[in-house]
Amino acid sequence: MSEFRVTAISKLHAEFTVPGDKSMSHRAAILGGLSNGVCVIRNFLPSEDCCNTLNAMQALGASCEILDELAGYGPLNLRIHGQSMRLSAPAAALDCGNSGTGMRLLAGMLAGQAFASELYGDASLSSRPMNRITVPLGQMGAHIECRGDKPGCAPLVIQPAKLRPITYEMPVASAQVKSAILLAGLFADGTTTVIQPAATRDHTERMLAAFHVTTRQLGNAISIDGGQIPAACDFTVPGDISSAAFWLVAAAALPGARLLLTDVGLNPTRTAILKVLSRMGARMLDVVHHAQGEPIGNIEIHGAPLKGTTILASEVPNLIDEIPVIAVAAALADGRTVIRNARELRVKETDRISTVVNNLRAMGAVVEEFDDGMEIHGGHPLHGTQIDSFGDHRIAMAFAIAGLFATGETIIRNTACVNTSYPGFARHLDAILQQRSNSDFTLRP
Repeated sequence: MSEFRVTAISKLHAEFTVPGDKSMSHRAAILGGLSNGVCVIRNFLPSEDCCNTLNAMQALGASCEILDELAGYGPLNLRIHGQSMRLSAPAAALDCGNSGTGMRLLAGMLAGQAFASELYGDASLSSRPMNRITVPLGQMGAHIECRGDKPGCAPLVIQPAKLRPITYEMPVASAQVKSAILLAGLFADGTTTVIQPAATRDHTERMLAAFHVTTRQLGNAISIDGGQIPAACDFTVPGDISSAAFWLVAAAALPGARLLLTDVGLNPTRTAILKVLSRMGARMLDVVHHAQGEPIGNIEIHGAPLKGTTILASEVPNLIDEIPVIAVAAALADGRTVIRNARELRVKETDRISTVVNNLRAMGAVVEEFDDGMEIHGGHPLHGTQIDSFGDHRIAMAFAIAGLFATGETIIRNTACVNTSYPGFARHLDAILQQRSNSDFTLRP
């Protein structure tokens, strides 16, 4: 079984380039495959999750050429041949692996096809709720059957259907649900509208615009007209701020540390982590420029003593992936940190509320668990112990960061899962553990 062995560090001076954004890599593979020509996708995330989505698009007829790859993982730069919205029936069921994003977005795209298809995943994905997409897609006329052991769970069997447009008010803010409906809306005859209860990640809308597909937004309502064909274009995926978050916390919590992160996606629907760490006392500067509608730039962060904070309800939808490592930052900070309105964490790769609480307690932190979050009383020394990730990539990486601040050795078991989002994390972690001086060193994906 794979594992990380981590000991405390006393210095961190580095320049990082983190891998490409996971959310955008999924969408680039899908829209490139639907486009009307050849697209070059650069800085694609060669993770298991994104490669599964790319493989699914190839199985649906969108052939792919690898231009450059990360040895042992998958493509970094690729050329995908779009099918002008005319996909082909797959010869076998499509494997989504561990990816809820991949399954939900592919389901939206496949809901209006003239052929049958099936989506399946690993045990973790097969326990995650899919009725949040099957309900609105069903209202559009889709025929989707959930054949999992649990009600509303994968595998998903999708029958041929002709979709009709709807106006759908989402009960819970979710970029995945919004994106699935918008992709389905491309195959409906008329205007499909999604109304969000709160703003969510807008990568789908921005990327649709890059592919010359028009959407309209009025407040929290986003509309798309069916029948549009994405125009082929080249797209460069920015670095993933959710991957950067682990190193941001490590640097922020270590007085005297200096970290420069380059070419990171700084979409305002994703930068709540920067606002939270600033409130906690981290000193940082971000310089933003734009590429293909997505803000990208550099982040420089200097370590300082941290203090507790309260995560605002409005921040949670766009901070949901970073909460495990924010909880680690909270344990290292002085004072109390409150994280509520985050019940969504219970239906991720693991029940991330219970997993974070139990693992922090095992390391000596004082934490109170709630149904929708936790309260962390920071400042208690952490000690090394054995931690199980339970196959959750963000848990594995968050507690590797915790181990950098704990006495003794921290062993995180079951860490192969990090390849679903951050291939190369182990190499970056080793470089930090082996740093011997205050001289800056550079890390690449």
